[in-house]
Amino acid sequence: MKVFQVEGDWTMDNVRLATRPDPTPGRGQVRVAMRAAALNYRDLLVPLRGYGQRMKALPLIMLSDGAGVVDAVGPEVTRFRVGDRVCPMFFQRWSSGAPDPQKFALSLGSETDGTMAEYMVLSEDGVAPVPEHMSDVEAATLSTAALTAWRALVSEGRIKAGDCVLVQGTGGVALFAIQIAKLLGARVIATSSSDEKLERVRSLGADETINYVANPEWGRRARELSGGDGVDHVVELGGEGTLPQSLRAVRTGGTISMIGVLSGGTMNASLGQVVTRHVRLQGITVGNRDDFEAMSRAMAQHALRPCIDREFAFEDLVAALDYLRSGRHFGKIAIRF
Repeated sequence: MKVFQVEGDWTMDNVRLATRPDPTPGRGQVRVAMRAAALNYRDLLVPLRGYGQRMKALPLIMLSDGAGVVDAVGPEVTRFRVGDRVCPMFFQRWSSGAPDPQKFALSLGSETDGTMAEYMVLSEDGVAPVPEHMSDVEAATLSTAALTAWRALVSEGRIKAGDCVLVQGTGGVALFAIQIAKLLGARVIATSSSDEKLERVRSLGADETINYVANPEWGRRARELSGGDGVDHVVELGGEGTLPQSLRAVRTGGTISMIGVLSGGTMNASLGQVVTRHVRLQGITVGNRDDFEAMSRAMAQHALRPCIDREFAFEDLVAALDYLRSGRHFGKIAIRF
């Protein structure tokens, strides 16, 4: 089978097309014939060994998102049959419940091989059915970015109709967060440095938009747009550079879901506000299989479709990574097998 892997040394130049023997499922395992994959920001860090010593020894097959069809099952498999469409789960050991070190110990494309392979053999507990209304490419975008947004807003955030949600930027998690918040009846304020992208997020359902370059005190503006008391939930994707404004935007008793640290990973905010205003500051790292299945049901019920920017061929993974790095995309970048 064809694979795209990091081999030889931890550099982007060593992301290469290769071949491996076709795998065979063992007891409790399924083999998935992969049909599509999708990129996330983390895929720019993986070839540089950006997640440290915990990463699998080279060679390492790239990417964590994908979708395919079960084409073989091992003994004692009960959850799936040949022909079922599935997504591999980001965390292979986190099926349900609260996170713990054991459940976080095996993520695709880091501690174990990822989705850029024509076939994957996985535990039947490490895959989940895809929403039936989605194409393979659309389904391939769900298991990292979409699930992160769902975990933040629903499993942990418990937002409800009428809540006000502030979403930073227009990356993959942000766009899914806008769609999920609207699906649940929330009011959405979105930020970006691009007026063009802000116009596009309005088409996804954002109720209000703020250009954070034109409005450096965007936290104050978000508070005004929320009605004066502040927003109920902030999807925090910037980190060091954006958290002070997020604290200004959030209401007393509100929640900030810390998902990304794109503007820096050091705490540089007034922590007194967290305490005196009873703000819940929570970290989010993707989600579990139960979260994914609940999300899939909701997306199917409302016919929600991911925003796809561009598709690349399997052999063009390096070009797709370059495009991701450029930041020109709006929506997910996908690989069609």
